[in-house]
Amino acid sequence: MAKNEFNYNKALAELNAILEELENSAEIDMEDISKKMKRAAELTSLCKQQLHEMDKELEKIMEEIK
Repeated sequence: MAKNEFNYNKALAELNAILEELENSAEIDMEDISKKMKRAAELTSLCKQQLHEMDKELEKIMEEIK
């Protein structure tokens, strides 16, 4: 998922899918676990960044309203 194509809801859905797969897979390859955890970390970072940016934007809007 390229940064300019980032969609919070899609990223969250992908994170949930990774979590479900890790929780429900009886046998999962260690290499797959590593790949999935790296992807989850990447998605989490992107989500946090977008939430931080949104928070700053909302704070700015609130200041303009005052």
